[in-house]
Amino acid sequence: MTSELAAPSAQVTTSAPAATRSAPTPPSVWRSRLLRVVSVAVVVGVWQLLTINNVRAGLRFDTLPTVTEIIAEFGTQLRADQYYLDIAQSLLRIGTGFGLAAVAGVIAGIGLGRSRLLADTLGPLAELVRPIPAIALVPVAILLFPSDESGIVFITFTASLFPVLVSTRHAVRALPTIWEDALRTLGASRLDVLARVVFPGILPGVFSGLSVGVGVAWICLISAEMISGRLGVGYRTWQAYTIVDYPAVFVGMITIGVLGFATSALVELAGRRITRWLPREVEA
Repeated sequence: MTSELAAPSAQVTTSAPAATRSAPTPPSVWRSRLLRVVSVAVVVGVWQLLTINNVRAGLRFDTLPTVTEIIAEFGTQLRADQYYLDIAQSLLRIGTGFGLAAVAGVIAGIGLGRSRLLADTLGPLAELVRPIPAIALVPVAILLFPSDESGIVFITFTASLFPVLVSTRHAVRALPTIWEDALRTLGASRLDVLARVVFPGILPGVFSGLSVGVGVAWICLISAEMISGRLGVGYRTWQAYTIVDYPAVFVGMITIGVLGFATSALVELAGRRITRWLPREVEA
């Protein structure tokens, strides 16, 4: 009887390490990645064919630079210090404005979602300001701040503040009240409720707002740099347009897209790492 019970346990013990090994990447994941690369390559190839043959079919592709011209201009700018200085300046602005908006948006969203007093006093003001495009605040920023740099950071901050604030507020209001009630019956304080229920529970909603906010921040940052900037990717792209250097314009556009994609991916990666305790769907 003892040997019969010992045999299954030994079998489970020997098979446990095999179960903990990382499973190979399923073919569907590789197929999805290949499809993404191919889709971009097809668009680039079609662009090259249309521009190099000076096609006019409703749209004037003969006025646009070819892919080879853009690549050549990209190589020229990669060898220039000014290119990296502009990127660093834009990243500094986006990091400052978006970072401040992330902190302020989460705090304000929690306050508006949990306090009736704050919702009644600050809620109407937030709803009045929220529909105003941040780029429309450029004249206000020029008048309000002593330097263009402060004004651009302010516009970036305003652009990314409201997506974070609204997403956080909705996440707070969507929390099941039974969680807080259960904790309070155990004698928890208000600070305990915030730390153990509210903040962990709203993290998925917060990172959704952060992902949207960083994209909006880039849009308004580039627009502000084009209007009143001295340095930055947006300023350099607009300068290239004014001197009719269209390959440089497309280099600037590609750079903006890559920077926006990278920062958004970082936010989403941080969200997945911080909320790894949440159940997730397994990819087919």
